[in-house]
Amino acid sequence: MAAIKSNVPVCEKYLLDFKEAVSYFNIGEKKLRSILEDNMNSNLSIQNGVKWLIKRKRFEEYLDKTSSI
Repeated sequence: MAAIKSNVPVCEKYLLDFKEAVSYFNIGEKKLRSILEDNMNSNLSIQNGVKWLIKRKRFEEYLDKTSSI
């Protein structure tokens, strides 16, 4: 079965996969993983098995409130 390619721009998606989030937010993979692990209870992401999906707007709000990462 072939994968369906999404034509929705990343800036309009509700959930970003890990690689999309790294690229969109210009944050390294290790740093993004660290932020998500440190904020497990803050509702920045959801997990689907071992796959993390980042809530784009919530993560943007988190970054707006943060002075350094």
